[in-house]
Amino acid sequence: MITRREFSKAAALGAAGMAVATTAKSYAQIVGANDRVRFATFGLNGRAYAHLSALHTNAATSRMVACADVESRILAKFAAEAEKELGYAVETAGDFRRVLERKDVDAISIATPDHWHTPMAILGLEAGKHVYVEKPCSHNPAEGALLIAAQRKYGKLVQMGTQQRSSPHTIEIVGRIHDGEIGRAYYAKAWYVNTRKSIGHGQVAPVPPTLDWDLWQGPAPRTAYRDNVQPYNWHWFRVWGTGETLNNGTHEVDVCRWALEVDYPERVSAQGGRYAFKDDWQFYDTLVTEYTWPDALGNKAVAWEGRCCNGAKMQGRDRGSQILGTTGSVLVDRDGYEVYDLNGKKTDEFRVQGEKTSSADLVGRDSMTDAHFANFIAGITKGEKLHAPIEVGNVAVTMLQLSNIAWEVGRELRLDTADGGKIVGDAEAARSWGREYEKGWEPRV
Repeated sequence: MITRREFSKAAALGAAGMAVATTAKSYAQIVGANDRVRFATFGLNGRAYAHLSALHTNAATSRMVACADVESRILAKFAAEAEKELGYAVETAGDFRRVLERKDVDAISIATPDHWHTPMAILGLEAGKHVYVEKPCSHNPAEGALLIAAQRKYGKLVQMGTQQRSSPHTIEIVGRIHDGEIGRAYYAKAWYVNTRKSIGHGQVAPVPPTLDWDLWQGPAPRTAYRDNVQPYNWHWFRVWGTGETLNNGTHEVDVCRWALEVDYPERVSAQGGRYAFKDDWQFYDTLVTEYTWPDALGNKAVAWEGRCCNGAKMQGRDRGSQILGTTGSVLVDRDGYEVYDLNGKKTDEFRVQGEKTSSADLVGRDSMTDAHFANFIAGITKGEKLHAPIEVGNVAVTMLQLSNIAWEVGRELRLDTADGGKIVGDAEAARSWGREYEKGWEPRV
């Protein structure tokens, strides 16, 4: 458990690190470049800017040597921003596979659409690279299991981008929960709200000359290009995306199961729908999903509620986690935590002061991501234990993918807790454990 004094010291050191990073632009060109972990970043439209910020913050131990994207305008924009922020030019490529051939790349960071996460990560591991992959680590449960197998086969590190695992105040309060702060923790509720707009009804259109549509689709079955998909709305189509549960729910569900010390649940249910608009969006905009563990596994439950087209906050927050125990409760989000006794009286609290938080930037440039990359880099260079190794990160991802399956079939699912959460006694639902791939693009280990 991290004490308040240790937390304050870590925060001060983090601030000092930020100050050092601002002077590292020219230094990175001259001294010790070969001692740094050399990164290539793939998929450059959104979260890649958080990766860039994290590598800038950790300039003393890392260097971005290359980046790749299938859209030339997005690639050029990112490269220009990288040179401005880092103080040196980063080599660019339209095809990430050319970058994997390079001997001067030690690690890759992946911020592509979801359908590319596992296939690209496996190719990276096969090429001898360490991998930082954004959540969700996979498009479907079968891919998550495949990525774990690939990590074990090739022996390189894989960190999943659930950056709250590296948040000092979250590490502290979860440790206190484990030490009995609120008695026996038995139930957790997480949520996410947003005011997303309709994506309308797209039309088949010519592929923009700046986009390699074939490589963008990669392992996904081929479809005609439509004008309301790229660069962001792919999240809401099943062939490429995974819905709001995986897009945002992964973070807080992971915190909940971490606090409750549970792995794969025995049952999962999900209710919701696409209520706010009638358009091409193929997932729900409102969903409530619940997971339960039997007496033999602690008699616990976790629930997540997503409302991505209505911004009415819960507990005064647009996202967070509430942990209930036999003697009190904890409310934790990316900005701090609050502790309450059994009668709802606040007994302790902590708020992050003067730091970037994920809610402050659309692409999530934040101190948690900086720290998560620092942990990954230290894992590579010093053998430090990863905060979100793939076998840990994949649990919450699989849970939420099972929520999607439960929602699609319209019934509760029973799971094998000893076999990676595989679906038991429901052949129809079990068919969604994996997916179809474009011929020749199937990920293999």
